[in-house]
Amino acid sequence: MHILTHTNILNEIETNSEYFAIPGLPDQIEVTKPQAFTWSKGDSKETTEIFERAQEADKDSFGIVVNSFEELEPKYVEAFAKAKDKKVWCIGPVSLCNKSFNDVAERGNKAAINGHDYIKWLDSRDPGSVVYVCLGSLSYVSTEQAIEIGLGLELSNLPFIGFIRNTTDEFERWLLEEGYEERVKDRGLMIRGWAPQILILSHQATGGFVTHCGWNSTLEGISAGIPLVTWPQFAEQFLNERFIVDVLKIGVKIGTEVPIVFTELDKSKIIVKRQDVKIAVQDLMSTEEEGEARRKRAREFKVLVKIAMEEGGSSHRNMTLMIKAITSIKEVAKNTKSVIDV
Repeated sequence: MHILTHTNILNEIETNSEYFAIPGLPDQIEVTKPQAFTWSKGDSKETTEIFERAQEADKDSFGIVVNSFEELEPKYVEAFAKAKDKKVWCIGPVSLCNKSFNDVAERGNKAAINGHDYIKWLDSRDPGSVVYVCLGSLSYVSTEQAIEIGLGLELSNLPFIGFIRNTTDEFERWLLEEGYEERVKDRGLMIRGWAPQILILSHQATGGFVTHCGWNSTLEGISAGIPLVTWPQFAEQFLNERFIVDVLKIGVKIGTEVPIVFTELDKSKIIVKRQDVKIAVQDLMSTEEEGEARRKRAREFKVLVKIAMEEGGSSHRNMTLMIKAITSIKEVAKNTKSVIDV
């Protein structure tokens, strides 16, 4: 974000379809102007105001707390600290702080159905066989898109759990009239509402994750050692996709290229077709050499996550250092005030 908002490169790009390399990054990351622009001020009054408030707060900050872990992106942590000229503490993944079943099942909100029901269903599946589909808590899925997702998953012939956050009467009518849920009942669940995501991702039956590439979901998938189908929509999600696919090499792109304006999610006409859904999930779950290599890399990151969060690990150590730094600043401020009072 720092690089994109402190360079004139976007002014030099003449078309919205041209890919260009983001300057100053450790890897060759290419995006289009709209994909980069959605991670800056955006093109609405609301996003501009939020961005400017964040910029002002950033100027006065002593350091930056990041929900990540150093082993995941060491070159980027170093470059970020240098670019911002501030201390950077990676203390994540914070989602791993939830330990009990109930905490994990209800993290963020109340699940649409009981967490134990998911576990029972997943227990009946082969290890690594289930595709989990969830496009985030802020994403809007139109009726047409929800139908295409459902049909694509059906065509894939793979076991799946699909979550539709904002169901409509039209979609419910389609499900009923087409008998969709009856057709897929032996290998698929289509759920409305909130998903107990960590619970599902951490189950041994889950082998793939179709995600909008929001950072929380991305990190939760990485923490579970699961390869990802990337379906970015807005904000930093296209940059996260490049990180997942091009740097970590644990993802398969579904093919979206044009960002959706966040304030106009319900007006978007961009539809990912059923064949693209089918191809992406089949590619992700493939047992061919490339698919196995993705899974191997994903499992390696799961091990690194565990080490980072343990006592003595990088995230545990950074949490300790952050607390000491803040305590030190407060002590200096207290002593300075005492001198002034005298």
